[in-house]
Amino acid sequence: MDIKELYALYQQHPVITTDSRDCPEDSIFIALKGDSFDGNQFAAQALEKGCAVAIVSDEQVYNDYKGDKQMILVPDTLQTYKDMAREHRRRFDIPVIAITGTNGKTTTKELIRAVIGERYDEMATEGNFNNDVGVPKTLFRLSVMHEVAIIEMGASHPGDIKTLVETAEPTCGLITNVGKAHLQGFGSLEGVIRTKGELYDYLAKDSDSVIFVNADNEHLMKILPKNVKAKCYTRDESKTGERVYGQIIACDPFLRLKWRQTDGEWHEVATHLIGSYNLDNVLAAVTVGLHFGITPKQICHALENYVPSNNRSQLTETEHNHLIVDAYNANPTSMAAALDNFSLMEVSPKMAILGEMRELGESSAEEHRRVVERLATCPFDEVWLVGQEFKDIDCPYRKFDDVEQVKAAIAANRPEGRYILIKGSNGTRLFQLPELL
Repeated sequence: MDIKELYALYQQHPVITTDSRDCPEDSIFIALKGDSFDGNQFAAQALEKGCAVAIVSDEQVYNDYKGDKQMILVPDTLQTYKDMAREHRRRFDIPVIAITGTNGKTTTKELIRAVIGERYDEMATEGNFNNDVGVPKTLFRLSVMHEVAIIEMGASHPGDIKTLVETAEPTCGLITNVGKAHLQGFGSLEGVIRTKGELYDYLAKDSDSVIFVNADNEHLMKILPKNVKAKCYTRDESKTGERVYGQIIACDPFLRLKWRQTDGEWHEVATHLIGSYNLDNVLAAVTVGLHFGITPKQICHALENYVPSNNRSQLTETEHNHLIVDAYNANPTSMAAALDNFSLMEVSPKMAILGEMRELGESSAEEHRRVVERLATCPFDEVWLVGQEFKDIDCPYRKFDDVEQVKAAIAANRPEGRYILIKGSNGTRLFQLPELL
């Protein structure tokens, strides 16, 4: 079957599952294969549970199947999944905004979603479905009610963004920033820039494409294509041209800011975001909103009513402490920003619980040493370091092998009355700590 025939099959059975534990009646099961799983082995079971069709890549499984429901053999089930999702996306002549970057992807996506939602019926990536399985899953949620799609795209290896944009076919895009993350896969910061820049490369193919760009980011400005429309935002009022300007009013602890268009009036916004670094994310959402005709009043309303979740820049008030929870992910760039912001907050006493940063490859030891060196300049009353990467670094801070040791320390002597920054890679599982603090 070619892709159009497979998509016609989807139109007859418009529910796709890739999980053999979740097999809705009359759905299509796509047997994805990974390093630690093989959906082909569960294809017959999926058909027995209610799926009308199973798409497999294992010829033996296909030949052995004796049931009366349809099983289809393809060379690559993941590629088939992406091709079918692209075919579905092409049924909708709507703007598709692609968002990638080292830090701030999800927060920026949610801010843009809030702003766009003031006027349009939008559809956006849910959770962390931003990889080559998650993006097709998101695209299949598109329906006739949607007027704008906002698609988050993650990457850990060269070529990842190229694959995702070729699936989603965005009409405009945004790279939040580039920094040191997933260096084990990218090899260097230059590798990160090239990979994130694959979004620009795709958009440059169409002169009607729009790129939203932080004019303060020299890496992004350097690779910005000349033949696409660029909508810029900046903190620097000395920069000229049509753009959005923003300034921080205060972080006490929530970010308060003001923004304006070129030669326009200032608009003040009190957000629920923690961290001065979120100004760029807010300005990105403002710039996107203005492009889509959202009024300044609507933009301010959306920004002031957005409340972050999922352990991203959250301030949590407990019975015992004030927690600044940023425990979803961590890399050298985001860790430095979090420490700098916490240092500037006029609160006391301050405590930091920092988990190790994953997937840094050969740079890991050096980057963790830099975190410890930075801590020496921070006005924190107490610091706990969690993970093996901190173990051999000579420093005066308390160290823990893993989150279980931290939980035991809290149970023995819980910190009280403190402002506590919790920051680390998701794999360190520091997200388990807030309920104990």
